[in-house]
Amino acid sequence: MATLSTQMNIIVEKTKNLIQLCDALQEENDLLKLEVQSLQVAFQTSTDKVKQSEEKLKAMAVAKSLEEPNTDNAAINEKILDTKQKINDFVREIDRCIGLLK
Repeated sequence: MATLSTQMNIIVEKTKNLIQLCDALQEENDLLKLEVQSLQVAFQTSTDKVKQSEEKLKAMAVAKSLEEPNTDNAAINEKILDTKQKINDFVREIDRCIGLLK
């Protein structure tokens, strides 16, 4: 049977190994947290770019619809209503963003 001193040395060595493993896992965890933050920033940037592109597309569609010369009065009135609706959507979105900033 192993002596008490031998058993104590084994326990100390295993404890040192566990501490080293814990430190290594903590470093890996910190690196993964940084990677997650980086990916979140990249995702948010991409999302913002998509929203900006969608807004530009809407604005271009509105501008194009107003440029078409061969339309009748009913179509013009419909386009005016559509344009007003889009402007209202933009205003609501701006109000929402202002509310988030407060």
